[in-house]
Amino acid sequence: MNGLPLLSALIGLPLLGALLLVLLPADRHARGAALGLAIAELGLALAVAGGVDSHAAGFQLVEKMVWIPSLNAHYHLGIDGLSALFLPLTALLFVATTLASWTGVRTMPRLYFALLLLLEGVTMGIFCALDTLLFFLFWELTLVPVYFLVSLWGVGPHRRYAAVKYTLMMLGGGVPLLFGFLLAAFRHAEPVFDLPTLLAQPLPAEAQLAVFLLLLVGFAVKTPVFPLHTWLPTIAMEGPAAVAAVMTGLKLGAYGMIRFAIPLAPQAAQDLHWLLAGMGVVGILYGALAALAQTNLRRLLAFSSISHVGMVLLGLSTFTIQGLQGAVFQLLNFTIAAGGAFLIAGFVHHRIGSTDLAHLGGVASRMPMAATFFLLLGLAGMGVPLTSGFAAEHLILLGTLASHKGAALAALGGAILGAAYFLGFYRQAFLGPVRNVAVDDCLDLQPRELVIAVVLGLLVLAVGLYPAAVLDFTRGAAEGWMSGLGR
Repeated sequence: MNGLPLLSALIGLPLLGALLLVLLPADRHARGAALGLAIAELGLALAVAGGVDSHAAGFQLVEKMVWIPSLNAHYHLGIDGLSALFLPLTALLFVATTLASWTGVRTMPRLYFALLLLLEGVTMGIFCALDTLLFFLFWELTLVPVYFLVSLWGVGPHRRYAAVKYTLMMLGGGVPLLFGFLLAAFRHAEPVFDLPTLLAQPLPAEAQLAVFLLLLVGFAVKTPVFPLHTWLPTIAMEGPAAVAAVMTGLKLGAYGMIRFAIPLAPQAAQDLHWLLAGMGVVGILYGALAALAQTNLRRLLAFSSISHVGMVLLGLSTFTIQGLQGAVFQLLNFTIAAGGAFLIAGFVHHRIGSTDLAHLGGVASRMPMAATFFLLLGLAGMGVPLTSGFAAEHLILLGTLASHKGAALAALGGAILGAAYFLGFYRQAFLGPVRNVAVDDCLDLQPRELVIAVVLGLLVLAVGLYPAAVLDFTRGAAEGWMSGLGR
């Protein structure tokens, strides 16, 4: 198994599938073909994650070959315990988005599902790339499918504005990211873009500060971190539910900080621990207060996501094993809870034509299954015990209390605000009397939609009841990551 190019297959399968979908002679087969490819990708991702030795600290399933000889750049792929679990959860989220889009996409379905597969393939590349130029290529390629998915199939009147805003902000964020990678590469006798080589040859102290700040800004745009967050609420309101679920569920910027920004400049990152903690606290409180003021479910979920990702930054700022594992756990939880909650919000929007509070009320009486699973996923986002979010927030707070007591207290305040905005909105939107005739005519979750909700709900409970499965899997790589920081 180790001799097979499994990671290349994981990236290549959806990319090849996207091409085949475009070449299909008729639209009627597009949905089934896309679902079959997404399920095959999920099976492959599970096999890849299952092949990882969770006790090992180094990269595994490595594939390496010369890519651009003149730049000493390589096609270099590999995963470890910190990245492996993102692969099956990402594949699962794309299976869910494919099912969620089954009846909602009526125009150009071949192109829509091809773009969805393209986005899945390059996202897998982001998690697997161990060459900074290759990583940057995958990073920038995500812009193409997102732009067209939002501008062509968005649900809001300003969808083209949302697509352009997202693209311009991501291109702007890509500039410091590329400069950071180039600065790290050209500090050696010859250019070095290979991550393991860069980690084995630490940058001098004066270069670390510049590299860290450049990478931090680049990754902060996509995370997103306040005040670089404005694209996310816009995408949430204007884009299709599937794209918004991916944007809120997959925090690729936070992953980039864990994989590249901190390990490439460990001393600078630790010297600036106060900056990471401050960004985390501001994000937690700003996102929670902004969510508290929302009257639209999709915008509430977007600002909730901004608040929750502040917890990830707070965990990373501790530079402890608890903080790191909690941050990774929280990112994994996002994929299930935040992505799933947005898909259910999309189901509600598809039936009612709006997710504004003025058009909701009494939804649970007509859609009890949707209301139940939305509540479960929301509780996971809040970090309620016995859900997948509890262990993540608990570990982050434990790590933060040891190094930033004030920040930990602020995070607890953010958690209280999180309960206030979610439960308050849920009470008004899902409970009480029906106020809108469109709600009165709603059907509950259909079989395809129910499959999504049940699978994600069971994952939330399974991981919540036995978080040791995730923690044991990530511990070896987390210890290796910490040792690379000299801790």
